[in-house]
Amino acid sequence: MSNFAFIFARGGSKGLPRKNIKLLAGKPLIQYSIETAQGVESIDKVFVSTEDSEIANIARNAGAIVIDRPAELASDTSPEWLSWRHAIEWATERFGEFSQFVSLPATSPLRSVEDVEAAIEKQTNKESDICISITPASRSPFFNMVKLSDDGLASLVNKPEKGVSRRQDAPTVYDITTVVYVASPRFILNHNSIFEGKVTAVEVPKERAIDIDDIFDFKLAEIILEEGIDG
Repeated sequence: MSNFAFIFARGGSKGLPRKNIKLLAGKPLIQYSIETAQGVESIDKVFVSTEDSEIANIARNAGAIVIDRPAELASDTSPEWLSWRHAIEWATERFGEFSQFVSLPATSPLRSVEDVEAAIEKQTNKESDICISITPASRSPFFNMVKLSDDGLASLVNKPEKGVSRRQDAPTVYDITTVVYVASPRFILNHNSIFEGKVTAVEVPKERAIDIDDIFDFKLAEIILEEGIDG
């Protein structure tokens, strides 16, 4: 059984310009994902898919194999699923078929090796199509998340069968994180989205589930790293 890790990193970013190579505690953001992948014993090869030459150079220097991503797959509107397919086809053509596709987005630098190993094990043993990572949600569609009607009135996103007066009494819900995705390559090549298949999940604590989208997320990640916060 062989597992290939993939990190997808575009040069462009609206929320935080050049975030994938922005220095976090003195190290380019993307390097955290590369090093985590290299620390997972069951991962055989580590790839970085990018259209950006600066990202590519950093990836090569860190020991990753660079996939030249076509420009049409690196726009703000291009679905990452298509980049996943391109990377699988590229890697298979050059290195042969592999068992598990492991995506480690550069925007989740605080994941642990154990988080990745847990997802690979869960996906392998549960015979699912894909394993995602989740973390406890701060807000609940059954308690404190609302939608607005056309006339401006607010109502719960999901109204429970019985009234809920405390958040603790509402059904437990989770946020999907970008910590790790593990999937069968065949599933990605033959489907168009995560929830078209059998989905399992691993839970990750909030302090390791940071997804860097803007400067506020980035600053929070800096604080967690500097202070060694551990739930």
